[in-house]
Amino acid sequence: MIRRSRVIEFIFMLTHDDVTVDNALAVYDQVRGTDLRYVGFKDIGASPAQLTEITRRAHEDGREVMLEVVSTSASDELRSIEMAPQIGVDWVLGGTHVTEALPKLRGSAIRYCPFPGRVTGHPSILTGDITEIADSARTLSSLNGVHGLDLLTYRHPSADPEALTSAVADASAGPVIAAGSVEAEEQIQLLARSGAWAFTIGSAIFEGLLPGGPAFDTQVRSVLQTAGHGQSQADRLQS
Repeated sequence: MIRRSRVIEFIFMLTHDDVTVDNALAVYDQVRGTDLRYVGFKDIGASPAQLTEITRRAHEDGREVMLEVVSTSASDELRSIEMAPQIGVDWVLGGTHVTEALPKLRGSAIRYCPFPGRVTGHPSILTGDITEIADSARTLSSLNGVHGLDLLTYRHPSADPEALTSAVADASAGPVIAAGSVEAEEQIQLLARSGAWAFTIGSAIFEGLLPGGPAFDTQVRSVLQTAGHGQSQADRLQS
């Protein structure tokens, strides 16, 4: 059977084990020459000044920047969300205190994509059955001010990743970003065919697990190729 594989967006997270790396700015400089469109970081592990400088450089390069909120307390999460417009990011991903967060982003152009389902701990873990998570996705994405969702597809201890992603993509009124523990081409392909708009990779690149490792720029190029970027139309036809 001939099918057209779907291009999926890749977000390179300057993070390892859910923490922004100490040398995030130097790492970003190593991938500036790639065709990367999106770069991100966590709200843990770097100062606002460092994150602001990364954002400034990325914007100079024509890229969009994402802040993923993984703080475990409500007060820390909301503090990070309040800080996002000051840093200048384009997207805020994650977080679970949605009704409290929305007023802090009102009036900004930031696209907000919180976690659907029950998310706990650090690194973050998703629990609950697929129906429950899809219901959460439907409810959250219907809220004014919620642009999309940040789904911890590969952070669920038991749910089938393809069934989970497909259910959330079908339920969501906006784009679904699959975040966390993506480290293989097969996972990227699964996410693309399941309807995810984008996926994040951080730790796997810092551990040199992707083709082209351990160099950051060659791994980023390899992931972009797997995601369908830079390929001809003929290359994207698969049997």
